[in-house]
Amino acid sequence: MKHTAGKILLGLIVLGVLVYAGIMVFICIREKDVNADKPAADTYDAIIVLGAQVLPTGEPSVQLQWRLDAAMKAWQEKNVPVVVCGAKGADEPETEASVMKAYLEKNGIPAESILTDDASFSTQQNLRNALALLDGTDAGKVLIVTSDYHLPRSLAIAEDLGLDAVGTGSPCKPEYWLKNHAREVLAWCKYWAVKYLKIPLE
Repeated sequence: MKHTAGKILLGLIVLGVLVYAGIMVFICIREKDVNADKPAADTYDAIIVLGAQVLPTGEPSVQLQWRLDAAMKAWQEKNVPVVVCGAKGADEPETEASVMKAYLEKNGIPAESILTDDASFSTQQNLRNALALLDGTDAGKVLIVTSDYHLPRSLAIAEDLGLDAVGTGSPCKPEYWLKNHAREVLAWCKYWAVKYLKIPLE
């Protein structure tokens, strides 16, 4: 009996590892596909920048700075409204959105072109709030700017919300590649659980 239970447990562990690895491969393939081509300026009327960690000093983390730099390049190609998203985490001195806004202003984007969502804690909330902020503008198409590993899921959520979206991904630091992708596997599982199983995990 114990031998049978042990075999079942081992089988479940092996199955879990295979599923986890399969989702990781899926993410890497999707990531490569959505980051293959740089969106042209005529494919977006607004830019949505998704938040990331703010350092204890109040400065954007490297990951967040790279997202903002990518947004800057897109805005320089086409001067459109920019939505910055992100609330204040427990270990952050200011909201991500306020730090992002200050960074973009410092680098040349006028304050009147920046819309701020400082109340969102997840990708779903980021995009819902950004959509609400853009309501009433002429923004029919949006460019989502986030890290490369995060872009596929962001575009999937945008599609669920009815957003006509393209995306551009900024790189992540090589030493954090495994950590970021491992977390993204869990995030995709949560996304599918909410979408298809209607489990209230948000």
